[in-house]
Amino acid sequence: MKIHEYQAKEILKRYGITTLNGYVCSTLDEIKIASYKIKYPCMIKAQIHAGGRGLGGGIKIIKNNKDAVTLGKAILGMNLVTTQTGILGKKVQKVLIEEACNIKKELYVGLVLDRDQNKVCLIASTEGGVEIEKTAMSKPSKILKEWINPVFGLMQFQSRNLVSKLGINIKLRKQLMLFFHNLYKAYIASDATLIEINPCVITEQNNIFALDAKLDIDNNALFRQKLLLSMYDPNQDDYREVIAAKSNLNYVALKGNIGCIVNGAGLAMSTMDVIKHVGGSPANFLDVGGSTTKERVAKAIEIILYDTNIKSIFINVFGGIVKCDIIADGIVLASKKLNINIPIIVRLEGTNDKLGNNILKNSKLKIAFVDNMLDGAKKVVVAARI
Repeated sequence: MKIHEYQAKEILKRYGITTLNGYVCSTLDEIKIASYKIKYPCMIKAQIHAGGRGLGGGIKIIKNNKDAVTLGKAILGMNLVTTQTGILGKKVQKVLIEEACNIKKELYVGLVLDRDQNKVCLIASTEGGVEIEKTAMSKPSKILKEWINPVFGLMQFQSRNLVSKLGINIKLRKQLMLFFHNLYKAYIASDATLIEINPCVITEQNNIFALDAKLDIDNNALFRQKLLLSMYDPNQDDYREVIAAKSNLNYVALKGNIGCIVNGAGLAMSTMDVIKHVGGSPANFLDVGGSTTKERVAKAIEIILYDTNIKSIFINVFGGIVKCDIIADGIVLASKKLNINIPIIVRLEGTNDKLGNNILKNSKLKIAFVDNMLDGAKKVVVAARI
C-alpha cells in the first residue's frame, strides 16, 4: 500500500526524521492561508502516489500572494502526468504547502527489501534529485549499498562506511548516521517494503531534512498497521482495483484488450505469458482465489467489462480447491446480470470439470470451449482481432 508524501513524513517524524514545516490543503483558500502562514518563498507540492512530480509540473515555488493563487489554481485539480503514472495521469486532490530551504547538498537515501539477498538494503547516493533513475543506469558506481543483517539490524560500521563514501563533512557524519538509523527503525516498525528520501538535503545551516518521502507498506502486514491503513487513499488507485479488493479479488489493470479470469497467481501469470507468446495483449491480472463463490466469479466478469477496450475474455481454471461448477455458475450468473457481447473462451479442468462444462453447455451461452491453455490463448487472441 502506498501513502502520500505528507503522510509518510508524519510517520517518519515519529522516528526522529527531520522534515520541513508544511500544511496539507485541498482548497484554494487553504492554499492561500497556508502559504501566508509559512511565509514566502514556499513550495507547493502535488500529492499523488507517483514520483517525477517536479518534472511533470506538480512542484513549484510560491514567491508571493499572486503565485499562491495562480499556482494553486493550476496544480490543485490538475491531471498530473509523470513517468510513473502512465499517459492517463492522476488527479491532484491535495497539495502540500511547505517551507523552502537553502540547499547545499542533495542526497538520495532509500531502504528496500532485496529479495535476492533476503535482506533489507540501505541505498545512498550523492546524485540525489529528479534524475536518480538515470544515475542508476549511467553511473552505477554512484549508487552505494549496505545489506542489513535482519538479526543485528543496521550496524554502526555500515552507516559509517556509507557516510565516508558519500564524502560528508566530518561535522555532519554523526548526524547523517543517526538519520540512517532512524530511517531503518521507521522501516521495520512500519512493515515497509520501501522507504525513499529523494532528496535528503543538507542545508547551508548544516541541517539534514527529508525534503521528500515515499513509504510503501507490505499489504500482508496491514492488519497490525491500523494507523497506516487509515491513510489509504482509494482515489489514487484504479477504481476497478478498489472494487476488486472489496470483493476479495486479486486484480491488476493492464493495457491490453484480452480479459483474463484465472484461479491462482501462478496460473494467472502463465496465462498472461502464453497470451503474449501467441501475439495477444492481456488487459488484466485477475485471480479469483481458491475459496471463491459464484457471486465473486460474476463480479470478476463485471469488473473486467468495465474496461471498454476488452475484445475477448479467457477464463482459464484448473480446479483444485476451487470447483469448476462454481466457476460455471458464476459465468451463468454474470450473463443474466450483464450484457456480454464479446467472445468468451473457457477452459475448465480439475475438480468437477465435467459438471462445470455441462452447466455452461446447457446454458446455451455463446462460449468456445478448449482443453488446454495454449489452445485457449490462440483462440482468445484471434477473437480479439475480429
